[in-house]
Amino acid sequence: MLNSKTKVIYVALFVAATLAWAGQVIAQNDLASLKESMEELEERLMSVERHSAIDRLNINGDFRFEAHSIDASIPSHFNGMALQNSLFNTLFFYQGTGRFPMGGAEVGNFVNSNFGDYLAFQNNMTFEQLKQAVQQMPPEQRQQLFSMLMPGAYTKGYDADNDISYTSRLRLNMKADVADNITFSGRLGMYKSWGDSTGVQVFNGQPTSINTDGTTVGVPNSDILRVERAYFTWTDLFDSPAYLSIGRRPSTGGAPMHLRKDDMRGGSPLGSLIDYQFDGITVGYHLSDQSTVRLCYGMGYDSGFGQDDELHAENDLNDAQFLGINWDLFSNENTLLQTTVARAMEVTDGFNGLVVMNTDPVTGITYDYNSVMRYTPSDNLGDIDLAGILLLRKDGPFDWFASLNYMRSDPNDVTTPFGGLFCDPYEVPDEEDGYMVYVGGRYTLPNNKTKIGLEYNHGSEYWFNFAHAEDDIIGAKTATRGDVWEAYVAHRPYKRMTVKLSYTHYLYDYSGSGWHVGAPQDLDDDPILGYATYDEASVITLSMMARF
Repeated sequence: MLNSKTKVIYVALFVAATLAWAGQVIAQNDLASLKESMEELEERLMSVERHSAIDRLNINGDFRFEAHSIDASIPSHFNGMALQNSLFNTLFFYQGTGRFPMGGAEVGNFVNSNFGDYLAFQNNMTFEQLKQAVQQMPPEQRQQLFSMLMPGAYTKGYDADNDISYTSRLRLNMKADVADNITFSGRLGMYKSWGDSTGVQVFNGQPTSINTDGTTVGVPNSDILRVERAYFTWTDLFDSPAYLSIGRRPSTGGAPMHLRKDDMRGGSPLGSLIDYQFDGITVGYHLSDQSTVRLCYGMGYDSGFGQDDELHAENDLNDAQFLGINWDLFSNENTLLQTTVARAMEVTDGFNGLVVMNTDPVTGITYDYNSVMRYTPSDNLGDIDLAGILLLRKDGPFDWFASLNYMRSDPNDVTTPFGGLFCDPYEVPDEEDGYMVYVGGRYTLPNNKTKIGLEYNHGSEYWFNFAHAEDDIIGAKTATRGDVWEAYVAHRPYKRMTVKLSYTHYLYDYSGSGWHVGAPQDLDDDPILGYATYDEASVITLSMMARF
């Protein structure tokens, strides 16, 4: 047996060991607790940083799929490019023989027999020389010549159907707070036809078949994600209701175009006048909570940058610029009364772009190959004035609108291979004006998910607007010189999902819808058309759009 002294020693050792073990356990628990607290703190800090980043840049967007079925017809007409080629060859014959030919066969034989001289004539002939040669002919001789050439250019009317065509569009919206009174807004867009990401279309006479700065996201182009909008807005300037906004403008999707898309108002100017991407500056002033006036400036073509002849002494092209006023006369949740007045100054015969053009507009020669070419304007055609007013109302479940729009041209005495400002190549341009009326309505069913709409617009002979980025598959309906009816049903099975079925019927009275170059031609009178154009078209579209 252990004596008392030994027992005391063992008890002391046991207590010491127990205390040491307990201290180690407590230390380990404290360390685990501290580690857990650190991890929790780190997670909280990361959450704060993540929220801070999100607060700086907010991203949302939408994806849209559409299936189109197009039933269209081309009227009987005279092929303007074939007629141009016959005229060019006849002038070569006249230069070589001193007389006009008896017929097309004689011209063809002469060209084949003198092909080397013909190539030299082709390379050296300019449009101005060609125009002078035609204008120097006595009117009777010119009429006789065209009467001889036109039968060979006649084309009988035909159908131009596309049973099914698919498109996809992706848009990413960005917004960020830069300072208390400065924000950044942007939108990236991709819009493509299934099976085609080339980015360049074959020119078919439609203004949307040239890939320009103003249409890259508005018409099917490619799978490239492009900048549609990028601008900052500086509000409360000098402690006033004024603001300044600079960059690639929110100039597409304006009222009332948003109704048919079951979307929010997307742009500042009237969509019936301007649906076109451009870079510019806006100075705005909030007259009241219900009224805002904006002075807008934009650049359509810069003649001094990126052009082949920018350093040449003979380069006398001026910049094409826009100036306008967009005024929300009265705006609240039920009413929008808006007017837009704008002037496009020194408009050129087109804008910088890429295109596949397999017919030379000067010689009328059609090539057997397609190649991408840069299109560059050749002259300033004049000025175009636009004005419009819109009343948009929401009365219970019924949304409706009425819009009246006007256009007037102030031309320079200039024509190019495709024509002058609303005139043909060999004519003298004159002041013209046109108008467009646009009305429509949309009814929301009691389920608050289904909307039924009907719209109508009519454009006169010389009607023109800058609506090239309006994403109707065969061209902007608001640019139509004629009548357009559209009926649609839009349903939202979910809050951020829209399914839409629409039927749009176009009845064209005149050629050149969407063009400011060339004279409108009555489509009922076997017109001379530079490129084939529809006289009637019907489009059935199934659309599905998811917002995120």
